[in-house]
Amino acid sequence: MINNKYEQDGFVINENDIHTILTASAGHDTIRTREILAKSRELKGLSMEDVAVLAAITDSGLLEELFAAARYVKESIYGRRLVLFAPLYISNLCKNECIYCAFRARNAKVKRRALTMEEIAREGMILINQGHKRILLVAGESYPSEGFSYVLRSIETLYSLKSQNGEIRRINANIAPLTPDEFRQLKDTNIGTYQLFQETYHQETYHTVHIGGKKKDYMWRLTAMDRAMEAGINDVGIGVLFGLFDWRFEILAIMQHIRYLEGKFGVGPHTISVPRLEPATGSDMAEHPPYPVSDLDFRKIVAIIRLAVPYTGIIMSTRENPNLRRETFALGVSQISAGSRTNPGGYLEGNDDEDIAGQFSLGDHRALDEVIRDVASLGYIPSFCTACYRLGRTGADFMDLAKPGAIKDHCDPNAMSTFMEYLMDYASPQTRQEGETAIETILPQMGEKQEKMARKMVEKVKTGKRDVFC
Repeated sequence: MINNKYEQDGFVINENDIHTILTASAGHDTIRTREILAKSRELKGLSMEDVAVLAAITDSGLLEELFAAARYVKESIYGRRLVLFAPLYISNLCKNECIYCAFRARNAKVKRRALTMEEIAREGMILINQGHKRILLVAGESYPSEGFSYVLRSIETLYSLKSQNGEIRRINANIAPLTPDEFRQLKDTNIGTYQLFQETYHQETYHTVHIGGKKKDYMWRLTAMDRAMEAGINDVGIGVLFGLFDWRFEILAIMQHIRYLEGKFGVGPHTISVPRLEPATGSDMAEHPPYPVSDLDFRKIVAIIRLAVPYTGIIMSTRENPNLRRETFALGVSQISAGSRTNPGGYLEGNDDEDIAGQFSLGDHRALDEVIRDVASLGYIPSFCTACYRLGRTGADFMDLAKPGAIKDHCDPNAMSTFMEYLMDYASPQTRQEGETAIETILPQMGEKQEKMARKMVEKVKTGKRDVFC
């Protein structure tokens, strides 16, 4: 079988290589570290060896230089925009036993629920009427009796929703690994990014924390991106759950996975997510991570990934508290969730229902409007843009623009127009005032061509046009 062949060949993850590189990285001097930081500013990415050296930084001065380089690369590629989305959990049914997760099959502390299409539509309308345009659809690895078609119908339901001022323009999907035929069906629903986390690339740890269900199969999960991309899904998102194993190993494993995808498909992941293990109902491991990641190391992780793969979006969830989220915006994060609920039905019923517990504890409980006001006050432009998906700027076409930094010629004006949409249609008076001030402050800081395009698009929105993009 193909899985056995992958195991014999070592496939993507070569643990011996990772350990060798980490060992060799110890003791590198300041000169070598600064050479790597200078190299990162060329926006061409870094090698695994480079990443290992940066991971070993402890000197406070070099840490500040690392963070300064990350800020430079982030703004060079993505400008001042910060994309916002919301997860929508349609089901917490699951057949797996992941000992860190509240949704694990034998966790009697969680009441099981799969939303009906009517309930999914209700949740979707709540998000639309908050101002969201992007949704990340999330489900456990089990579906109601109709099977995988439940997911397909859920996506169709969400895309059909319309309100006076908005609609869902892009649905990304975070669901269990699929067969090739199922991935083709998923692609036909017009999703954006297919997102799946390996959780940990370290095989011994993986088998220790996944003790039941199909998710026990390390290779089936690891090769999911192959099947997705072979089915024609151009944009995929990867990630690990930091805290299950040594974060230094994990980021080098991420690099191996990226290089594999680039070599086979000519394009790496569209996004990398960086969740940390957070408390979850019924999980002692979630309360006591085996490899806890400090706030400082977490900031290093974000900065290093930004330098290593400058063209890839970095996603930050509401697992983290507002202060830490703010700190990571400048270090590389380009997408954030806001106003999140992690339990099925949570947008209407709340996230803290004793019977319908969330998948994990949230660190940022603020509403979307408050997050947007905060983001704008920090000098960023909240973006709800989905233009690249609808204009075909995905996969290799997106990377051709992102790698040299040209994508922000589109991203910044589109961010401005979608932000103005939000301010006019959904924002509180305080947020609208803060947002309009941010727009007028940032517009003159853009390149002449970008500013001209952005002003033109913003004016169209002010006159009543919607969904204006370039």
